Amino acid sequence: MSNRSYWTAVWCGFLVLTIGLGVRQSFGIFLKPVSAELHVGRELFSFATALSMLLMGAFAPFSGRLADRFGSAPTIAGGAAVYVLGMVVTSAMHDGVLLVLGNALVGIGLSAATFGPVLGVILRVAPPAKQALAVGICSAGGSFGQFFIVPLASVLQHHFGDWRPTMWALTALAVLMVLLSIGLNDSRQIAAAKKSTAGAQSSREALVEAFGQKSYLLLVVGYFVCGFHVAFVGGHLPAYISDKGVGLSLFGLRLSPAELGGWSIGMVGLFNIVGSILWSALGARFQRKNLLATLYLLRSIVFLAFVLAPLSAVSVLAFAGALGFLWLGTVPLTTSLVGYMFGPVHLTMLNGFVFFGHQIGSFVGGWGGGVLFDLTGNYNAMWWISIALGVASALLHWPIVEKPVARPAALAAQPA
Repeated sequence: MSNRSYWTAVWCGFLVLTIGLGVRQSFGIFLKPVSAELHVGRELFSFATALSMLLMGAFAPFSGRLADRFGSAPTIAGGAAVYVLGMVVTSAMHDGVLLVLGNALVGIGLSAATFGPVLGVILRVAPPAKQALAVGICSAGGSFGQFFIVPLASVLQHHFGDWRPTMWALTALAVLMVLLSIGLNDSRQIAAAKKSTAGAQSSREALVEAFGQKSYLLLVVGYFVCGFHVAFVGGHLPAYISDKGVGLSLFGLRLSPAELGGWSIGMVGLFNIVGSILWSALGARFQRKNLLATLYLLRSIVFLAFVLAPLSAVSVLAFAGALGFLWLGTVPLTTSLVGYMFGPVHLTMLNGFVFFGHQIGSFVGGWGGGVLFDLTGNYNAMWWISIALGVASALLHWPIVEKPVARPAALAAQPA
């Protein structure tokens, strides 16, 4: 594949992730105003966004199978269209039923327009020597979305004085994903991979093989923790900062607690742009499973420092920056590790099942934060649960065996 066409896929994938994940991550700033308008506690909004994450994971294996069989471009385009429909429903909703329905459609659509299918394209089209850099840059798109779109949504909401016009603006932005999918065409690479491994494995055989590997199961379970952290922090950190009344006034710059909450999520995204690329580059030199164990342990340390330090605008921004460096570095490491272990033919489907583990964690972290807040009036328990889960995930990743699965010669596929 020519350098031009491979970089086209990288940057189109970057922008799809920027918009899809950036818009989705901005939902946290709507938690308080939407809950107030509907006259409900935080659990309903938390449940709706958590269900979105769960469905995003539940449909990921099916979206992955479609991408592996029919190509990523039409799969991503279809997912983006469903995503936009969900945004329309959410923007127009006036009750809890439509809030849940809109979020459900966003989650289903995002299952086909997120990391699995997008990074699957990059792993197929990029030359092996350039895969680490390409995957890192593309993964950083999700982080750039947090950095750019979440603060933008916060500013728009402050300007309009209402959440609804802001949601409509984000809906219009999401339409661009459908157009960007054109640059994510990997049909030729999929056909070549199937031809070179003709008769190798059916989808069912690939699943039996993967779930028969202890290392694959550890990846699925360990990825649960990443989802828990991301959903809890992304969905509840802005509300936590607002509850505490922590604002920022420095050199004439004044941010209200609500605005600081939006900017804190943006800071996470900004620092993860560097983090995603760096962790991907390290994955080309060191064992990815060891890097994942280290990353999760460092997350626990960052959470612990945030809980123990006096809460201020400085501690919030320091926490956001440190966590951002560790935020989505898990994605290129985990995705490429699955490709290395099992090869390219069923790559997106197998990554879909791993991602389902991530999204179960997202459901528990997102909804659990709302449930525990309504029960206790604070997020204290969630912070300590996040610390404990980070340590547990580090321990789960350490024993993973990082090598291609052993197959008879006739069934061996080239590693991604």
